[in-house]
Amino acid sequence: MNEPATSDAERKMQFLYALRSKGVMDNRVLTAMEKVDRGAFVTGHFADRAYDDMPLPIACGQTISQPSVVGLMTQALDVQPRDKVLEVGTGSGYQAAILSHLGRRIYTVDRHAALTRPVRKMFADMDVTNITVVTGDGSFGLPEQAPFDRIIVTAAAEDPPGPLLAQLRMGGIMVVPVGQSDAVQSLIKVTKLEQGFDYEELLPVRFVPLVEGLGQN
Repeated sequence: MNEPATSDAERKMQFLYALRSKGVMDNRVLTAMEKVDRGAFVTGHFADRAYDDMPLPIACGQTISQPSVVGLMTQALDVQPRDKVLEVGTGSGYQAAILSHLGRRIYTVDRHAALTRPVRKMFADMDVTNITVVTGDGSFGLPEQAPFDRIIVTAAAEDPPGPLLAQLRMGGIMVVPVGQSDAVQSLIKVTKLEQGFDYEELLPVRFVPLVEGLGQN
């Protein structure tokens, strides 16, 4: 009778071990990722791959990022308990769910209503109350809610988007993949300082491109 629970525990241990082996060492991030079941965000043909460290396709030609990249991006973002966070690119909702365990208020925006609708319903069903899901053009951020303590972008831009940098509070951090969509991209950590912006290159990544405008759905 105890076998499923044991296999769940083993799967969780392997999942966390894989995260640590890729460099996710922040205990708060690991705890948040332990609490959020990636399986709830992966459906259809790929449900049995939910705990593998690999990106998986979701609706609207988007992907759910591999867990180690989610962990490394979240770790670099260094979300504090009082922080207001903007996520650009809701996708499956997995990243936002993890952020909800770390920050005070999470705003997540996606250009595809076909993605935001089910994510909004999922968070309501889960009784997650500190995430606001917005359908909109994330490349322009959410100026009405700015400034943000932290901004995370889950699609690649050629440069860190100016409107998003403008919505970052002084001392705030943005994590964004930068580079041409058909080439290797770099994950960049941007810190807003009095004298300008500090850029730190973290690791090579591959994300779908950041696209302006609303999705046709």
